Amino acid sequence: MIRKAFYFSILLFAVFSNTAAAQDVPIFPKGEKSPNVHHVGNVWLTELNSADSVFSYGTSVAIFDPGARLDWHIHPGGQILIITEGVGYYQEKGKLKQTVRKGEVIKCLPGVEHWHGATPESGVTYIATSPSQRGKTVWSHKVSDEEYGSKK
Repeated sequence: MIRKAFYFSILLFAVFSNTAAAQDVPIFPKGEKSPNVHHVGNVWLTELNSADSVFSYGTSVAIFDPGARLDWHIHPGGQILIITEGVGYYQEKGKLKQTVRKGEVIKCLPGVEHWHGATPESGVTYIATSPSQRGKTVWSHKVSDEEYGSKK
């Protein structure tokens, strides 16, 4: 009986060890490092689906190093962010900055100026989707160090 319990314990350990290790493997590839045109820090993008005549929305994965953040911008058709890893920030113009975490969903209404990115201590990864038939992203100005570091 002790021998069966021992082997059962080894089996459980192997199953849970493999499950834990598999969770560390990213679902999507890291993608291409984005040139620092509309952001600060290191950001990688992978386009999962480009809009076409059947599906009018594009879907991408964005991976941010700690401290990386996008400039202020607007999506004419709105945007949905699904946070899949890490901790980040999201802020709409005139509102308080929010801390966002793995498992949260952010819905940014069409035409609302906002920015998002990683915290100084943690990178963040999200899946972003936005309808393209209403126009491309309109970029504004850089997020200042004061805006990024403030609690407002």
